[in-house]
Amino acid sequence: MADSAFRKIQIQRDDTTFDAYVVGKDDAPGIVVIQEWWGVDFEIKNHAIKISQLEPGFKALIPDLYRGKVGLDTAEAQHLMDGLDWPGAIKDIRASVNWLKSNGSKKVGVTGMCMGGALAIASSVLVPEVDAVVGFYGTPSSELADPAQAKAPIQAHFGELDNFVGFSDVTAAKNLEEKLKASGVAHEVHIYPGNGHAFLNRSPEGVSRRKSMGLSDEDEAAVELAWSRFTSWMKQYLA
Repeated sequence: MADSAFRKIQIQRDDTTFDAYVVGKDDAPGIVVIQEWWGVDFEIKNHAIKISQLEPGFKALIPDLYRGKVGLDTAEAQHLMDGLDWPGAIKDIRASVNWLKSNGSKKVGVTGMCMGGALAIASSVLVPEVDAVVGFYGTPSSELADPAQAKAPIQAHFGELDNFVGFSDVTAAKNLEEKLKASGVAHEVHIYPGNGHAFLNRSPEGVSRRKSMGLSDEDEAAVELAWSRFTSWMKQYLA
Protein backbone atom coordinates (compact mmCIF):
# COMPACT_ATOMS: atom_id res chain seq x y z
CA MET A 1 0.00 0.00 0.00
CA ALA A 2 1.43 3.35 -1.07
CA ASP A 3 1.56 5.59 1.98
CA SER A 4 2.81 8.24 -0.44
CA ALA A 5 -0.82 8.66 -1.57
CA PHE A 6 -1.56 10.45 1.71
CA ARG A 7 -0.80 13.90 3.01
CA LYS A 8 -0.26 13.86 6.77
CA ILE A 9 -1.77 16.82 8.60
CA GLN A 10 -2.30 17.87 12.21
CA ILE A 11 -5.74 18.85 13.49
CA GLN A 12 -6.25 20.87 16.66
CA ARG A 13 -9.19 20.41 19.02
CA ASP A 14 -9.57 21.71 22.57
CA ASP A 15 -6.07 21.38 24.04
CA THR A 16 -4.95 18.41 21.96
CA THR A 17 -3.56 17.87 18.47
CA PHE A 18 -3.84 14.67 16.45
CA ASP A 19 -2.49 13.35 13.16
CA ALA A 20 -4.77 12.74 10.21
CA TYR A 21 -4.19 11.38 6.71
CA VAL A 22 -5.80 12.98 3.67
CA VAL A 23 -6.16 11.69 0.11
CA GLY A 24 -8.22 12.94 -2.85
CA LYS A 25 -9.06 16.09 -4.79
CA ASP A 26 -8.94 19.29 -2.76
CA ASP A 27 -12.37 20.71 -3.61
CA ALA A 28 -14.22 17.37 -3.58
CA PRO A 29 -16.91 16.48 -1.03
CA GLY A 30 -15.21 15.24 2.15
CA ILE A 31 -15.55 11.89 3.90
CA VAL A 32 -14.06 11.19 7.33
CA VAL A 33 -12.98 7.52 7.34
CA ILE A 34 -12.83 5.99 10.82
CA GLN A 35 -10.51 3.12 11.69
CA GLU A 36 -11.38 -0.39 12.78
CA TRP A 37 -10.24 -1.52 16.24
CA TRP A 38 -6.78 -2.22 14.74
CA GLY A 39 -5.97 1.49 14.40
CA VAL A 40 -4.75 3.40 11.34
CA ASP A 41 -3.23 0.46 9.47
CA PHE A 42 -3.00 -0.76 5.87
CA GLU A 43 -6.66 -1.76 5.68
CA ILE A 44 -8.27 1.55 6.61
CA LYS A 45 -5.78 3.31 4.31
CA ASN A 46 -6.82 0.97 1.48
CA HIS A 47 -10.45 1.90 2.12
CA ALA A 48 -9.69 5.63 2.16
CA ILE A 49 -7.82 5.43 -1.16
CA LYS A 50 -10.72 3.50 -2.67
CA ILE A 51 -13.22 6.08 -1.39
CA SER A 52 -11.17 8.95 -2.85
CA GLN A 53 -11.35 7.25 -6.26
CA LEU A 54 -15.09 6.50 -6.31
CA GLU A 55 -17.19 8.58 -8.71
CA PRO A 56 -17.44 11.57 -8.65
CA GLY A 57 -14.31 11.73 -6.43
CA PHE A 58 -14.11 12.37 -2.69
CA LYS A 59 -11.54 13.80 -0.32
CA ALA A 60 -10.99 11.16 2.37
CA LEU A 61 -9.55 11.97 5.81
CA ILE A 62 -8.53 9.37 8.42
CA PRO A 63 -8.17 10.77 11.96
CA ASP A 64 -5.72 8.80 14.12
CA LEU A 65 -7.93 8.10 17.13
CA TYR A 66 -5.27 5.91 18.80
CA ARG A 67 -2.55 8.58 18.45
CA GLY A 68 -0.11 6.38 16.58
CA LYS A 69 -0.79 3.02 18.21
CA VAL A 70 -1.73 0.00 16.07
CA GLY A 71 -2.92 -3.42 17.24
CA LEU A 72 -1.10 -6.30 15.56
CA ASP A 73 -3.37 -9.04 16.91
CA THR A 74 -6.93 -9.25 18.24
CA ALA A 75 -5.84 -9.03 21.89
CA GLU A 76 -3.92 -5.79 21.25
CA ALA A 77 -6.76 -4.38 19.16
CA GLN A 78 -9.28 -5.22 21.89
CA HIS A 79 -7.03 -3.56 24.46
CA LEU A 80 -6.72 -0.40 22.35
CA MET A 81 -10.46 -0.23 21.70
CA ASP A 82 -11.24 -0.82 25.39
CA GLY A 83 -8.90 2.05 26.26
CA LEU A 84 -10.42 4.46 23.75
CA ASP A 85 -11.96 7.66 25.08
CA TRP A 86 -15.15 7.40 22.98
CA PRO A 87 -16.47 10.93 23.68
CA GLY A 88 -12.97 12.18 22.85
CA ALA A 89 -13.07 10.19 19.59
CA ILE A 90 -16.35 11.95 18.71
CA LYS A 91 -14.57 15.28 19.29
CA ASP A 92 -11.79 14.13 16.95
CA ILE A 93 -14.40 13.28 14.31
CA ARG A 94 -16.10 16.64 14.70
CA ALA A 95 -12.76 18.45 14.36
CA SER A 96 -12.03 16.35 11.25
CA VAL A 97 -15.40 17.19 9.67
CA ASN A 98 -14.83 20.88 10.35
CA TRP A 99 -11.26 20.72 8.98
CA LEU A 100 -12.63 19.35 5.70
CA LYS A 101 -15.36 22.00 5.61
CA SER A 102 -12.82 24.78 6.06
CA ASN A 103 -10.46 23.22 3.48
CA GLY A 104 -12.53 23.02 0.32
CA SER A 105 -15.30 20.44 1.02
CA LYS A 106 -18.75 22.03 1.02
CA LYS A 107 -20.36 18.88 2.40
CA VAL A 108 -18.84 16.13 4.54
CA GLY A 109 -19.88 12.57 5.33
CA VAL A 110 -18.55 10.10 7.89
CA THR A 111 -17.94 6.40 7.36
CA GLY A 112 -16.21 3.68 9.33
CA MET A 113 -15.87 -0.04 9.79
CA CYS A 114 -16.22 -2.12 12.99
CA MET A 115 -15.36 0.29 15.84
CA GLY A 116 -15.42 3.02 13.20
CA GLY A 117 -18.90 1.99 12.08
CA ALA A 118 -20.19 2.49 15.62
CA LEU A 119 -18.50 5.91 15.79
CA ALA A 120 -19.84 6.90 12.36
CA ILE A 121 -23.43 6.21 13.46
CA ALA A 122 -22.82 8.06 16.74
CA SER A 123 -21.56 11.06 14.74
CA SER A 124 -24.99 11.42 13.11
CA VAL A 125 -26.38 11.96 16.61
CA LEU A 126 -23.55 13.98 18.16
CA VAL A 127 -21.85 15.98 15.36
CA PRO A 128 -24.24 18.56 13.91
CA GLU A 129 -21.95 19.37 10.96
CA VAL A 130 -22.19 15.86 9.44
CA ASP A 131 -24.19 15.67 6.19
CA ALA A 132 -24.41 11.87 5.70
CA VAL A 133 -23.21 8.65 7.34
CA VAL A 134 -22.41 5.14 6.13
CA GLY A 135 -21.56 2.65 8.87
CA PHE A 136 -20.19 -0.85 8.36
CA TYR A 137 -20.76 -3.60 10.97
CA GLY A 138 -20.83 -1.58 14.15
CA THR A 139 -23.44 0.11 16.37
CA PRO A 140 -22.78 2.58 19.20
CA SER A 141 -23.43 1.73 22.84
CA SER A 142 -26.54 3.39 24.29
CA GLU A 143 -24.24 5.33 26.67
CA LEU A 144 -22.48 6.94 23.71
CA ALA A 145 -25.39 7.73 21.40
CA ASP A 146 -29.02 6.80 20.76
CA PRO A 147 -29.58 6.37 16.99
CA ALA A 148 -33.23 7.37 17.56
CA GLN A 149 -31.74 10.88 17.90
CA ALA A 150 -29.87 10.69 14.56
CA LYS A 151 -29.88 13.91 12.54
CA ALA A 152 -27.95 13.00 9.37
CA PRO A 153 -29.06 10.32 6.87
CA ILE A 154 -27.60 6.89 7.74
CA GLN A 155 -26.90 3.87 5.58
CA ALA A 156 -25.66 0.79 7.48
CA HIS A 157 -24.21 -2.55 6.35
CA PHE A 158 -23.99 -5.83 8.26
CA GLY A 159 -23.01 -9.43 7.56
CA GLU A 160 -25.68 -12.03 8.28
CA LEU A 161 -23.14 -14.35 9.96
CA ASP A 162 -21.51 -11.63 12.10
CA ASN A 163 -21.29 -12.97 15.66
CA PHE A 164 -20.27 -9.83 17.57
CA VAL A 165 -23.42 -10.01 19.67
CA GLY A 166 -25.08 -6.68 20.41
CA PHE A 167 -22.51 -4.80 18.36
CA SER A 168 -22.79 -5.95 14.75
CA ASP A 169 -24.84 -9.16 14.64
CA VAL A 170 -28.23 -9.30 12.92
CA THR A 171 -30.05 -8.43 16.15
CA ALA A 172 -27.94 -5.29 16.52
CA ALA A 173 -28.71 -4.43 12.89
CA LYS A 174 -32.46 -4.84 13.43
CA ASN A 175 -32.34 -2.78 16.64
CA LEU A 176 -30.53 -0.05 14.75
CA GLU A 177 -33.19 -0.10 12.05
CA GLU A 178 -35.98 0.34 14.63
CA LYS A 179 -34.12 3.29 16.18
CA LEU A 180 -33.58 4.89 12.78
CA LYS A 181 -37.28 4.56 11.98
CA ALA A 182 -37.99 6.45 15.20
CA SER A 183 -35.44 9.14 14.32
CA GLY A 184 -37.24 10.09 11.11
CA VAL A 185 -33.97 10.48 9.15
CA ALA A 186 -33.50 8.90 5.73
CA HIS A 187 -31.95 5.49 6.33
CA GLU A 188 -31.15 2.09 4.84
CA VAL A 189 -29.99 -1.00 6.71
CA HIS A 190 -28.53 -3.76 4.51
CA ILE A 191 -27.76 -7.30 5.66
CA TYR A 192 -25.51 -9.44 3.45
CA PRO A 193 -26.40 -13.17 3.45
CA GLY A 194 -23.50 -15.55 4.02
CA ASN A 195 -21.09 -12.78 5.08
CA GLY A 196 -19.33 -12.37 8.41
CA HIS A 197 -17.76 -9.44 10.20
CA ALA A 198 -15.37 -7.18 8.26
CA PHE A 199 -16.41 -8.62 4.89
CA LEU A 200 -15.16 -5.48 3.13
CA ASN A 201 -11.52 -6.30 3.94
CA ARG A 202 -10.24 -7.86 0.73
CA SER A 203 -6.52 -7.00 0.64
CA PRO A 204 -4.23 -10.05 0.81
CA GLU A 205 -3.14 -9.10 4.36
CA GLY A 206 -6.73 -8.39 5.36
CA VAL A 207 -7.94 -11.74 4.01
CA SER A 208 -5.27 -13.68 5.92
CA ARG A 209 -6.07 -11.72 9.08
CA ARG A 210 -9.78 -12.49 8.72
CA LYS A 211 -8.96 -16.18 8.21
CA SER A 212 -6.91 -16.17 11.42
CA MET A 213 -10.08 -14.91 13.17
CA GLY A 214 -12.17 -17.72 11.66
CA LEU A 215 -13.74 -15.48 9.00
CA SER A 216 -13.23 -17.32 5.75
CA ASP A 217 -16.15 -16.09 3.63
CA GLU A 218 -15.11 -14.54 0.34
CA ASP A 219 -17.92 -12.79 -1.47
CA GLU A 220 -16.69 -10.27 -4.04
CA ALA A 221 -20.27 -9.64 -5.20
CA ALA A 222 -21.30 -8.50 -1.72
CA VAL A 223 -18.27 -6.22 -1.51
CA GLU A 224 -19.10 -4.65 -4.91
CA LEU A 225 -22.74 -4.22 -3.90
CA ALA A 226 -21.81 -2.58 -0.59
CA TRP A 227 -19.43 -0.12 -2.30
CA SER A 228 -22.01 0.74 -4.97
CA ARG A 229 -24.62 1.45 -2.28
CA PHE A 230 -22.04 3.50 -0.37
CA THR A 231 -21.24 5.54 -3.49
CA SER A 232 -24.85 6.32 -4.38
CA TRP A 233 -25.64 7.32 -0.76
CA MET A 234 -22.69 9.65 -0.41
CA LYS A 235 -23.26 11.10 -3.90
CA GLN A 236 -26.92 11.77 -3.09
CA TYR A 237 -26.21 13.67 0.13
CA LEU A 238 -22.76 15.22 -0.48
CA ALA A 239 -22.64 16.13 -4.18
